[in-house]
Amino acid sequence: MKVESKLFYMGIPFFLIVDVVYAFMTNWSEWVGILGILLVAGLAAMIGFYLAFTARRVGDRPEDRPNGEIYEGAGEQGHFSPWSWWPLVLASACACGFLGLAVGWWIVFIAAGLAAIGLVGWVFEYSRGDHAH
Repeated sequence: MKVESKLFYMGIPFFLIVDVVYAFMTNWSEWVGILGILLVAGLAAMIGFYLAFTARRVGDRPEDRPNGEIYEGAGEQGHFSPWSWWPLVLASACACGFLGLAVGWWIVFIAAGLAAIGLVGWVFEYSRGDHAH
């Protein structure tokens, strides 16, 4: 993850320079764009920090070493639940939430309730029932 964090860290000065150039080209009058590009630089900093922090915790991966081989990255990469329906519930809640922003605020409250149910179901999926660990 060291390469990925360096890539995002290189984005920080790039976006800051682009922000200053954009500000001069608009005579400092278009504040939404100036702030938006500045926030993109902040987002690159946050992602770069997270990846660097995770790289220190996880250690070197085969991709981080110049002599790493492809077969070293084989095997289990994490725990995923391929049979879970809860991501579909959360995606439906997000879709209803965006629909509520466009159509009416009352739909957002229904979507928030559906999102809470989906989130609790997904978090506690392995704490009860057939798949409990």
